[in-house]
Amino acid sequence: MPKPPVNAKAKNAKKNNKKQAPKFSKRLVLIGLFIVLISTFAILWSSLFKAYPIEGKKQMLSITSGETYSGFIDRLAKEDKISFPIVLKLYQKFMIHDSMKAGVYEIEQGMSVRQVLEMLSDADNAQMNRVLVIEGTTFKQLITALKNDKNVKNTILDLPNDQLMKALGIPYDHPEGLFAPNTYFFAKGETDKKILTDLYHRQIKALDTAWANRAPNLPYKDKYEALIMASIVEKETSLDSELTQVSGVFVRRLKLGMRLQTDPTVIYGMGNNYKGNITREDLRTPTPYNTYTINGLPPTPIALPSQKAIEAALHPDDSNNIYFVATGNGGHKFTADLQAHNQAVQEYLSVLRSKK
Repeated sequence: MPKPPVNAKAKNAKKNNKKQAPKFSKRLVLIGLFIVLISTFAILWSSLFKAYPIEGKKQMLSITSGETYSGFIDRLAKEDKISFPIVLKLYQKFMIHDSMKAGVYEIEQGMSVRQVLEMLSDADNAQMNRVLVIEGTTFKQLITALKNDKNVKNTILDLPNDQLMKALGIPYDHPEGLFAPNTYFFAKGETDKKILTDLYHRQIKALDTAWANRAPNLPYKDKYEALIMASIVEKETSLDSELTQVSGVFVRRLKLGMRLQTDPTVIYGMGNNYKGNITREDLRTPTPYNTYTINGLPPTPIALPSQKAIEAALHPDDSNNIYFVATGNGGHKFTADLQAHNQAVQEYLSVLRSKK
């Protein structure tokens, strides 16, 4: 049976459709690629190339020791200062081959987020030097830290303490306790003399203010004795909530004529002989700082007390407690009589045994 005639127009239409199909597919691919490129560009522009947000024409950015790029980026994202933090993290991972460096950096208006990230990997870009003075550390430790800081110009650090004090114009014989702990920022290349002078004036200002507003009937002859007490309080507890309680115990002991019997003073008096433990022999060995063998306060502070410790020394609590001992679980237990204190000591020993 003969085939039906094929419509010529239909045949030509099929041929044309076959010819147009590849062109149509290529067009879709090109459009898709264009959209991807535009989207990628938009994401990069709103993340890496976005202007870093600052107030004014310039702004200082402080990076602390141990801070990481990941944590820094997360903080900026939480503060809604950046977009697409994952993009920034990927860029840092593959393009910035160094860690974030502590320091104070100057951010200028118009700098991109990418430029800021790259700048933070080189400490030479820092405009200022961070000087950390930890509360409760000693003057000797402060001097060692300044000596090891390449951004501090050494002019007097190698002098004996008495000559150093004269060079600073400080009217005290002993430097301990006279320099305020805190985090400071100084220009790179700043002299040790300028730094120590600044720390001294800050500590004296805090001491003068607290002394002028002190509680009544305190057993101190002068503000220097209050500073000595503040240093002891600082060393006895790391909890701010306990500062006035510790101060109260020692103030009442002074009023009662009891010896302070505080281990940190013994350790300070031992100097380089302290190897990490105090023995009974150490407690019986007299030094000017051994408050198990001397009456009253030691002759000087034993550390650099914070402003909080100074305030506590001049505003002790008003309880009847004259004893305290560690709980073994953080903090101390304060008691008003020897029997309760002995019980607290047994509880502490029990906790220690249970942890072995």
